[in-house]
Amino acid sequence: MDIFQVIVLAFIQGVSEFLPISSSAHLILPSQIFAWPDQGLAFDVAVHLGSLAAVVIYFRQDLWGLTRGCQKAIVARQFNQELRLGLMLVLATVPAVLFGLAVSISGFDEAMRSIAVIATTTLLFGLLLGVAERFIRGKPMDAIGWRQALLIGLAQALAIIPGTSRSGITITAAMLLGFSRDVAARFSFLLSIPIIIAAGSLKTRDLIMQAEPVQWSVLFVGVLLSGVSAWLCIRWFLAVINRIGMLPFVIYRIVLAAVLFALYFS
Repeated sequence: MDIFQVIVLAFIQGVSEFLPISSSAHLILPSQIFAWPDQGLAFDVAVHLGSLAAVVIYFRQDLWGLTRGCQKAIVARQFNQELRLGLMLVLATVPAVLFGLAVSISGFDEAMRSIAVIATTTLLFGLLLGVAERFIRGKPMDAIGWRQALLIGLAQALAIIPGTSRSGITITAAMLLGFSRDVAARFSFLLSIPIIIAAGSLKTRDLIMQAEPVQWSVLFVGVLLSGVSAWLCIRWFLAVINRIGMLPFVIYRIVLAAVLFALYFS
């Protein structure tokens, strides 16, 4: 890839990772429209590392409080809200990890990366995101119990299908369960940390095994740009989500699906 392609793809990955619009749907467009080469496994690892850094830095105080609270609960042998939230995040991560491993081993993931599949999931799950707005009841983060965490985790497992959007489907599931937009988004972003680590570890293993030459300058630009764009995206999204709602993202996904279908049938 040349530097322009690196910049565009890193920016797309950083922004679309946390908005409910599907990163896979956006990353397929440059290759289809401009016939760009595949970005490669090393670049994939780099941009995911940038996204991980962004969400960890943004939620550093929350993560520090969560860590200290869990430590206190273990030392005092007394259950508290931080330990509870930590356990719910672990529980919600398990379905996606198991499903992701199963799909990776079966090799079925490549079969799902067609424009038709991505366009269909972009449309269907975009419409479901709009429907979820009607179920909001303003439940706080403390109301996330094991049933809610497991349901959100099962929804996250669907994100292995390209076009679904990991953040989109988890936010949708949380809102369908009655949680506010802000709580749904925050839980979704915190939930992204273990799943990005898991996916990044798997990709890193594959990268080590393939022994291809690595362009370190390209990877550095990918990490930096995806990280900065992801951090700005998280900050903006959490600032405006209660004011603008999900309708703009629903409309955007419908338009994006129409473009992808047009490409598929052209």
